[in-house]
Amino acid sequence: MAKNPLFELYEAGTSVWLDYIRRSLMTSGELQRMIEEDAVVGMTSNPTIFEKAIGGSSDYDDALRDLVHAGIPDEEIMLNLIVEDIKLAADVLKPVYEQTKHKDGYVSIEVLPRVADDTQGTIAMAHDLFDRVGRPNIFVKIPATDAGLPAIEQCIADGLNINITLMFSVKVYEDVARAFIRGLQRRMKDRHPVDVASVASFFVSRVDTAVDKLLAQKIAASTDPTERAGLQKLMGKAAVANAKMAYQAFMRIFNGPEFADLRAAGASVQRCLWASTGTKNPSYSDVMYVEELIGSETVNTMPQQTMMAFKEHGEVRPSLLENVEGARQVLRELAAAGIDMDKVTSDLRVDGVKLFADSIDKLLEEIANKKQKLQQGSGGAHEAQLGTLDNAVSTRLEQLEQTAVVRRIAEKDAGLWKSNGSAQSEIRERLGWLQVADRMEERVPELEALRKELVGEGFTDVVLMGMGGSSLAPEVFRQTFGAKRGALEVHVLDTTDPAAISALEKAIDLGKTVFIVASKSGTTLETLSHYRYFWQQAGQKGGQFIAITDPGTSLADEASRRGFRRTFLNPPDIGGRYSALSYFGLVPAALGGVDVSGLLDRAATMVQACSPSVQARENPGAWLGAVFAEAAKVGRDKITIVAPPAIQSFGVWAEQLIAESTGKEGKGLVPVADEALGAPELYGNDRLFVRLALPGDDEPSALAALAKAGHPVVTLTLGDPLAIGAEFFRWEYAIAVAGAILGINVFDQPNVQEAKDLTKKVLSEGNPPTVGQGIRWAGQSGATLEAAIQSLLGQVRAGDYVALLAFIVPSPEHDRALNAIRLAIRDSYRVATTVGYGPRYLHSTGQLHKGGPNTGVFLQLVGDDPHDVPIPGEKFSFGVLKQAQALGDFQALRNHGRRVLRVQMADVAQGLAKIAQSVATVRVG
Repeated sequence: MAKNPLFELYEAGTSVWLDYIRRSLMTSGELQRMIEEDAVVGMTSNPTIFEKAIGGSSDYDDALRDLVHAGIPDEEIMLNLIVEDIKLAADVLKPVYEQTKHKDGYVSIEVLPRVADDTQGTIAMAHDLFDRVGRPNIFVKIPATDAGLPAIEQCIADGLNINITLMFSVKVYEDVARAFIRGLQRRMKDRHPVDVASVASFFVSRVDTAVDKLLAQKIAASTDPTERAGLQKLMGKAAVANAKMAYQAFMRIFNGPEFADLRAAGASVQRCLWASTGTKNPSYSDVMYVEELIGSETVNTMPQQTMMAFKEHGEVRPSLLENVEGARQVLRELAAAGIDMDKVTSDLRVDGVKLFADSIDKLLEEIANKKQKLQQGSGGAHEAQLGTLDNAVSTRLEQLEQTAVVRRIAEKDAGLWKSNGSAQSEIRERLGWLQVADRMEERVPELEALRKELVGEGFTDVVLMGMGGSSLAPEVFRQTFGAKRGALEVHVLDTTDPAAISALEKAIDLGKTVFIVASKSGTTLETLSHYRYFWQQAGQKGGQFIAITDPGTSLADEASRRGFRRTFLNPPDIGGRYSALSYFGLVPAALGGVDVSGLLDRAATMVQACSPSVQARENPGAWLGAVFAEAAKVGRDKITIVAPPAIQSFGVWAEQLIAESTGKEGKGLVPVADEALGAPELYGNDRLFVRLALPGDDEPSALAALAKAGHPVVTLTLGDPLAIGAEFFRWEYAIAVAGAILGINVFDQPNVQEAKDLTKKVLSEGNPPTVGQGIRWAGQSGATLEAAIQSLLGQVRAGDYVALLAFIVPSPEHDRALNAIRLAIRDSYRVATTVGYGPRYLHSTGQLHKGGPNTGVFLQLVGDDPHDVPIPGEKFSFGVLKQAQALGDFQALRNHGRRVLRVQMADVAQGLAKIAQSVATVRVG
């Protein structure tokens, strides 16, 4: 097998350890594979990892049942589960331990936080854990607290292998190294072997997180461009500089006289272990804390995602010895800027102990929750009545396992979706969503601080201006969680309808409103039009504007030039519809008071549940993707989403994910959201029902009847509304898997641009009228509206879907009118129906309409705009833009040979009533 960068890293002197553990990692053979194929020679664990593993899998259910029946306390249950995993991992790593002559092959287990400030308690617990595991190739982790230092010395003297953790400062590192040396010296004095192993875990990324926050505050407070530039260039530099100084101390201590006698006696050095090496800032390279910390006698323990990223694009060089003087200069400049690194690292150590204690509490809480579920006989996170699909799904899951699809996704193997080289390059640049939940976790304090800052300044509202992936997740958060005390009320603007824009303006106090301009490309026409309008209306005050965009866009430049309050640069390797857990979703969520940490916590559990160590049949994302794909293969390609009111808006987001990802090259899954359930006889054989449920929800009787009638029904149970965060990832993963099975590149959108180009063409040919008389129609023959509708619906066939495309004000009244029309069509023709407001749907289901199978029948409904709103700097107004977008999409649909009827209405309420009457008449006829 060809060497990958992980083997090169090992050969350069940096041992590759995995910062992850889960029972199936060992029992499935995945850890053994990683040893053989990814150069893994050790492991570390922590309570957060165990919490996600236990909560996000069924790996521990049998063992947990036995422990519950034994009647032992929760903490003892926890220790039993952890110790068993450590034993399993140590056994798999034992050959490595022997082959490397005890240098590598270790797995770490941590003393509990309740003894962090208790020297004797730490010593006793370290011995207890070592005895419980009963394996030579383990490290007991002890934190580098004041009480921990003498415990480290004593445990080394007692012959225990110790991993010292929670180190952030060079001074503490030196104290730890000398505690290790003193422990060995005591052994040598007592004529005991000095072959005790130790590593000193120096935490990296958290240093940058803390220092960058302080630098950002100083940048915001400075009015001197030169000072701001100097501070800016220090961002993201502190952690590596700090670690390089620790490595210099390592070489000085272990190559000097302090260790000379021990070295002569055969003792091994205490290696530096770089911990917390997953990149937290999405603006930084995802492998920076690996590439910049390479040198002999070191260890880098990496999360799976970081390891896979380094395997895919990491570069190896002896970086720890590069530009050491430059690292010293960084620290000098930080000090000159008023950054007290001693205080930063001291605070991080204190916070680290607290976070560790919190993690244990969460782990115990997760065990208690899991106990309750097992005692109640809960069916778990997903249940299914698949009927005839069951065997096909089982077979497919076996094939996914055999072809290592889950691992290949983690490794960002673009060949899963396309064989074309250029297409694969583009796909690899769209897989950042796999790591974004972890990368955003440490941005939460920054987002919460921004909310407090805005509320403290008297702001009451925030308007999110964006389209598609920039608006749909914020809309889900807005509808799911509502307005919160101590937060801003969120409004989502993703329409060009002038009446809607005017209504929003009247609903807010412009002086107390913050405006978020959200566009990945920085060039989204609708969003920039919204921005230009409200920039003028709000008095051109940069402090009221926030930008979310990719690095290097014209919007980022505009935000800098006009002095926006904040600019959030999103990771560029995330496509819009996969961006819910990035800045695009989380900034408005945080400003609205949503528990963003809770969202990401639940998402992280789902990420772990979908990891390569989990067999495909146990992987919730892979399982759902297999269901989607196998259902589509037998014609059940209408994914009908059923959800309770509390989380009903999830379907709006899922529509874009499914339609835009799969609707191309004549293929595609059709998402159906917000369609009320009916009797079994109202449906064809093209449906797959997916129900989202919350605890305590009763299954709708109509859904039970559909399952009884043979329709496949999947139920996904969310622990609470915050589990929407987990569902975002589950569904993204599922669609990626379904695309791989169906031969669809789910990361491009080849037909979206067509409607945009036709809109520009319409505008270039002269502004279309915004008002007219009565009801007008085009696209179908018929002397009356009823005849035209009959002409359109007369073309509906089994397996089709009818889409209502409404360029009108989004409102509850219009929702009800459109739903009445769709249900009348569904009930009469036994076909799926969808409803989309324009231009929102152009950025959502529009790709499917034009690039998917020719099974769509389209009824475009366009309201006139008697009261228009200008767009500053443009020759056209919002009303003209809306009309041009509607006409452009109508022409695009016709160019693709789609069955479409366009209805223009001077009075929307009367027009919708007339259409409903016509549909009813056609149905009766």
